Amino acid sequence: MVTPSIETVTRGGHKMQRVPLLQLPHTAGCLVCGRDNPHGLKLALFVDSDASSVRVTFTPRPEHIGFEGVVHGGVIATVLDEAMVWCATWARRRFCVCAELTTRFRKEAAVGRPLVVETKVESSRSRLVTTTGEVRDAETGEVIATGAGKYVPVPPDRNRAFMQTLKPDHATADAARFLQPANP
Repeated sequence: MVTPSIETVTRGGHKMQRVPLLQLPHTAGCLVCGRDNPHGLKLALFVDSDASSVRVTFTPRPEHIGFEGVVHGGVIATVLDEAMVWCATWARRRFCVCAELTTRFRKEAAVGRPLVVETKVESSRSRLVTTTGEVRDAETGEVIATGAGKYVPVPPDRNRAFMQTLKPDHATADAARFLQPANP
């Protein structure tokens, strides 16, 4: 997988290089990130570890259509959900599940045009994490869809079980280490 490049930002008149985004781990069979799922999207998601924001780029293929040439809204909502659940998971350092997902479509997405999904945490409490996100056309910057989600952290035993399903991968090792629960 390609890691997003280090970007240069200006703060207070000084140029600084931002730390590259961390690639998030994946499970074998996940519909969005699983490398072994023959029907999956096989996407690589990246987290800004300081901001708990998640970014993913994907190019919808012809098998993702609703109408001819138009990406099915369910595919867009699925990728948006995946990025938002990873925001929540990163913020709580515990896997979360979706309790509520709202997606608003602003414009149709065309097959073959790259999309960028960016999500962030709006609030984080012990039993509920609220996130928002946008899907944009990577070339024009136009907003395709926006979303909001509410995510519930799983119990510690379930989290440990989820951690066991992550595939070992050098590219995701740093993020996987961060997510490891502390020893009781």
